[in-house]
Amino acid sequence: MSATAMSLRAIRGVRMGSSAAPITVLQLRSKHSVPSWATVDPDAICAASPGIGKNLCGGEWSDAAKTMDIIDPLNGEVMIKVPDTSAEEAAPYIQRMKSCPRSGLHNPIKNPERYNMLGEVCAKAAEEMRKPEVAYFYARLIQRLTPKSWAQANGEPTITRKFLENYSCDQVRYLAKSFGVSGDHAGQTSCGYRMPFGGCGVVTPFNFPLEIPALQTLSGVFMGNQITTKVDEKVQLCMEQFIRMLHHVGLPKTDIDLIYCKGPVMNKILVDGQSRMLLFTGSQHIAEKLCSDLKGRVKLEDAGFDWKVLGPDPSDVEYVAWQADQDAYAFSGQKCSAQSMLFVHENWNKIGIVEKLAEAASKRNLNDLTIGPVLTWSTEKFMAHVDACLKIPGAKVAFGAKPLTGHTIPKVYGAVEPTAVRVPIESLKDPECFKVATTELFGPFQVIVDWKEGQLPLVLECLNNMENHLTAGVVSNDVRFLHEVLGNTISGTTYAGMRAKTTAAPQQHWFGPSGDPRAGGIHTPEAIKLVWSSHREIIYDYGPVAENWKPVQS
Repeated sequence: MSATAMSLRAIRGVRMGSSAAPITVLQLRSKHSVPSWATVDPDAICAASPGIGKNLCGGEWSDAAKTMDIIDPLNGEVMIKVPDTSAEEAAPYIQRMKSCPRSGLHNPIKNPERYNMLGEVCAKAAEEMRKPEVAYFYARLIQRLTPKSWAQANGEPTITRKFLENYSCDQVRYLAKSFGVSGDHAGQTSCGYRMPFGGCGVVTPFNFPLEIPALQTLSGVFMGNQITTKVDEKVQLCMEQFIRMLHHVGLPKTDIDLIYCKGPVMNKILVDGQSRMLLFTGSQHIAEKLCSDLKGRVKLEDAGFDWKVLGPDPSDVEYVAWQADQDAYAFSGQKCSAQSMLFVHENWNKIGIVEKLAEAASKRNLNDLTIGPVLTWSTEKFMAHVDACLKIPGAKVAFGAKPLTGHTIPKVYGAVEPTAVRVPIESLKDPECFKVATTELFGPFQVIVDWKEGQLPLVLECLNNMENHLTAGVVSNDVRFLHEVLGNTISGTTYAGMRAKTTAAPQQHWFGPSGDPRAGGIHTPEAIKLVWSSHREIIYDYGPVAENWKPVQS
């Protein structure tokens, strides 16, 4: 089977309604035409007819002197050509960022009509994304850029559309809601406002080509900032298409700049352009560098080594096993919220939870892309980390740990079965063993830790010694157990109860890390205001001055 046919098979069985029969790929493709504003056909891009990416600066789409080739993750053939913008070509972006007023494109006092305009843009964009051909376009493009199952790929445009619906009409204006406090005398009132920063940046990774860059870029614009966005060049074509759609429904073309470039070029733009704020989603190493280079003007949603604890009260075993499989291995584990370490209480071991998890993982396959290419870890590097974990005293392979076979995935990417290494909790007392076990492998891999009654303090010690505190799950309906774990941990997005998970955060709740003053968030009004605005207090004092007032120096 060819790689293209393999990716197309991943959307077989999609249902158009709860009672409809599954339809074929060809029926889907024939049903949906390419949107009028789109510049690529996700079903047609290939080596013979590659998609073409463009830069956007100051409202103009353009090329660069050189291009980068983007390969198909399933067969290694060039399928997209995008600008390879050099440092010498970055000057227009630098000037645009630097020249944006510190007071932003709008704020509660200046150009407030833009709040209404943006609410209208969101309403029209949501309406556009409700069209079947548009929803299909985004999901299929995502699947070509980052091979994942149809359910996973389709989740991004769905979340993005709901976000647009949430911030339609007056909701953008409400983000800038002010408050007033009465003063000490007649004519005096203090008012608090949410103010933008000015010229800002968004840098996001490959794993969510639409949801993260779209939501964060728009959030920045909502609050009055002018945004320069860079997504991982392997997948930025999706964000380019989203911006073209926004222009189609009325967004001013100068609100957002988009650049295809290597990391050092974007770093230069941010530093020389005096970026007033950067939202960065990605690796911890790059996050720390950016914090230094930008003197702290950064909000982070960086690396996520995420844990889940199975408590002492097993219940709903089939569901818990299914959810654990989803959290660890959906999209081949390439989520910052993926379940990286599963603490299994002895009571769950007695009913075979790990065996059920292994059974679920064994059903994942390349045909429907429930397992697929690992875009940041080669197979060789992946297996080397498995070997390192197996050197921990008492460690053993729970399942997996074998390269996938019968595929055309290029060697630069990883192709490995869903894998779990099992270690006793006592071994994690050794700092070196703990360091190895808690190294984030951005792929279909997790460490399973066995623990017993009386070892909860050791579990909590492990949880709090981890460097990242993004998502977590506490699987238990024991209220006292939940209270103990939740009260002594700090993960920013924590799910608690027998249905607890770590992944697939919907648009209605906060998603972001905790325990770090640089922590950013996404989705909610609280996240948007925290990341993309700062507080300003204006004290109005009109008088009148009392008739009997006399000056007294102090």
